[in-house]
Order: sequence, then structure tokens, then C-alpha cells
Amino acid sequence: MTGLFKAIATAALISFATSGLSDDVVLTVTGDTAPSEQGDVWTFNLNALQMLPETTFETTTIWTDGVQAFEGISLADLMSHVGARQGEILAVALNDYAVKIPTSDAVKGGAIIAYRRGGAEMSIRDRGPLWVVYPFDGNEKYKSEEYYSRSIWQLDRIEFIAQN
Repeated sequence: MTGLFKAIATAALISFATSGLSDDVVLTVTGDTAPSEQGDVWTFNLNALQMLPETTFETTTIWTDGVQAFEGISLADLMSHVGARQGEILAVALNDYAVKIPTSDAVKGGAIIAYRRGGAEMSIRDRGPLWVVYPFDGNEKYKSEEYYSRSIWQLDRIEFIAQN
């Protein structure tokens, strides 16, 4: 009985200690990935995304004024983490707007899923909580309608589609 009580008390303390953390799922990943602890679906709250390798850069965008600092996880690191293979990424926003992004964009120095802009988390009203952003100022090829159209904000779902 003492061991059971100790286990319950420990679990309660852990639950209490982490209850202030953002438990809301901000990103759901499905498709051609390795299995997760939940099976075929990967879910991430903001804290889980922030535990993954972080990429930062500064760039201007056509939607904001001046140079913006973005922090997030690179598409390449997310692909590696979930075990996705080459193909396409179907990125879907909270309002069900969707874009297709080739996994070839998931390269070092490429797009990130930003969760902070200017050092602060982004609200839904401010294109958050997640925004696919390219380092537009770091590579001229990113300054095109093709890449601007892939910069989906209010991102909440990704499906990896295998290459045929």
C-alpha cells in the first residue's frame, strides 16, 4: 500500500508541476511517418515543439513591417523527428486553408514552423500559434509567389504524403 500511495503522490506532483504548461495541442502530424506513442498520429503542444531543436533567423516578409525575428523548428528537423520520408507536406490552417509544400523545402537554411516572432509567442490574431516561414532575405529564390504561397499561418495540421 505504501508503494502505491507513493506512486500516486508522485504522479499528482508531476501533474501539478506541469499543469501550468500549455497542454493544448497546437500541431497534429499524420501520414507517412514512423509510429508515435499515440500510434499513427503525432501531437505536439507548444512546449513539446519548443523541446525540439530550435532554428532562428531574421527576415522581412510581405505581411509584416521591417525585419522580424522568428524562432521555431525547421521542417527538416520535424521530418527527422517524426520519421517522414520524401514526398509532399499538406499543411492545413485553423480555418482549413491548405497548401502543399514539397519535402525538398525541408533543408538546412530553409523553412521553419515558427512559434515565436520577436521573442513572443504568436496569437491566432497575430498569425499564430504556428506559421511556416522561409528566410526570405537569406535566399533570393524564396522571394517569389511560389514560396510566399507556402508560408501558411495559423498552421495546426500537417500530413506527410509519400512520394510515388
